[in-house]
Amino acid sequence: MRILPSRRAAIGASAATLALALSARGGATAQPALAGGFERDRQSVLAMSGTFHVRFETRETVPFVADYEPLEPSISAGNEVVRVVEDTGSTIRLQHILVVSHGGADIVVRHWRQDWVYEPRHVLAYTGDDRWRLQPIASAERRGKWAQIVYNTDDSPRYGALGAWEHDYGVSRWTSVRGLRPVARRDAVADRPYSHYSCVNRHAITPNGWVHEQDNAKIGARNGALVTFVHETVLNSYNRGDDFPISAADDYLAATQPYWDAVRGLWDERIAEFSGLWLQEADQTGAASGPPLMQLAEQVQSGDLALDAAIRRAREIVADTTRQP
Repeated sequence: MRILPSRRAAIGASAATLALALSARGGATAQPALAGGFERDRQSVLAMSGTFHVRFETRETVPFVADYEPLEPSISAGNEVVRVVEDTGSTIRLQHILVVSHGGADIVVRHWRQDWVYEPRHVLAYTGDDRWRLQPIASAERRGKWAQIVYNTDDSPRYGALGAWEHDYGVSRWTSVRGLRPVARRDAVADRPYSHYSCVNRHAITPNGWVHEQDNAKIGARNGALVTFVHETVLNSYNRGDDFPISAADDYLAATQPYWDAVRGLWDERIAEFSGLWLQEADQTGAASGPPLMQLAEQVQSGDLALDAAIRRAREIVADTTRQP
């Protein structure tokens, strides 16, 4: 996930146009299976909220281009607050906020957002070349399943995919279909040869939190064709803890809630207008909309900019950095 210098949270209702597009209500698992169903799935999603110590592990494993040398494994850690910012029953939004203590100060960094939608009619999916599209899902295909749609720090889109929760052998886990996503910031800043990933995601609930596992094929151009350079595994572990400045994250959420509500609505309107969008990317930083939208949030939080003025400027930024896919 690309981490832009950032801040805080979105709370509230999204634009009605995209809500109608993304949300809708209308296979048996191997034995021994536990009781499943809609409510058990919901509780598994909600179990990912809370306060956590997080360990991020990435490892490039098998190269598929002869002259490519896999990177050394990377391990980092941090503290993260994950709040339910909306729950309508069939749609659950979780906002992640990193909290870092440095030099006696608490630094709050608005991180990614994950939306979970039950039996969606469409999924906002990355299709390559800085483009996302609302992909229709057939009724039979979406029955009993959940889409996860992930957004960047500024609520611009990142990736989305359909998948199913399974509750068997003592574990609740959701596994996505394979889908595309843009390169993570860890690769963008290093100017790697890959242009995007082909991924399978898994979220599994553990006794003390949850894990996010990724199986990534890193893809880029070589001799006029797209090739897989290397496979990568990612394991992000969230273990419950409360011995860090949680209030700093919650204070940020409260102070910036109206602004991020409006920004999310702007993105929703734009996506609904185009049934997706093209998003301008900035070299080594990710979405070009990120830095200016995050800066506006800082100004709203500090009181240096009125909310109405910030929203007007945010509308211009979204319009300037997007177009029809």
